[in-house]
Amino acid sequence: MSGIVESAGTEEAPSAQNRTVRSALLDAALEVFTERGYADAGLAEIAARSGIPVGSLFQHYGGKRGLYLALWEEFREAQERRTAATLTAERGRGVVDPIALFVAGARAYLEGAWDNRRFGRLLVEDDGPTGFDALRRQWDRAWVRRNARLLEVDEQRRAGRVRVRVLTTVIGGAARELGDCGDETEALEIVDEVCGILIHLSAPPG
Repeated sequence: MSGIVESAGTEEAPSAQNRTVRSALLDAALEVFTERGYADAGLAEIAARSGIPVGSLFQHYGGKRGLYLALWEEFREAQERRTAATLTAERGRGVVDPIALFVAGARAYLEGAWDNRRFGRLLVEDDGPTGFDALRRQWDRAWVRRNARLLEVDEQRRAGRVRVRVLTTVIGGAARELGDCGDETEALEIVDEVCGILIHLSAPPG
């Protein structure tokens, strides 16, 4: 369920001050993107809300596209850490059944989608920077491959590939729906419902 984001270079770890600046910029960007959409969001407003000069925004993120992609990476990494930790814990308890592991990972992912629903709502709008759709499809394909390995499905068989793609699509669709839930109780009901569906659909044919 989880993937590993490789380091893109050999940059030194950011200083505490830089981390604070970046965090403030990302928080402000998420607020403005959520309220106005990506296309209508203004860098001046993001800078004003963060209390960081526009020049520093460009220095750290290069502009609006860089902010959006940084939010996406932060979301992905949080989801990947969460699902990886869940799978490690389940295996540590002796769980070896592929379907049980898959559903546990899916539940962790969906609960993470609820916890990070502000960015999830933004993703639902399909209002991102140029080229983002291609980047997202690339990640989705990698997600399908990880799920196939987790479920121990033979990817050489078309039926197996289709089954895993359907299961992954169910999780992705449910994650988007969670952003519209009124409260945590409703969200967890949806998570339980979806996990039940996944158990049913995951069962190998015949």
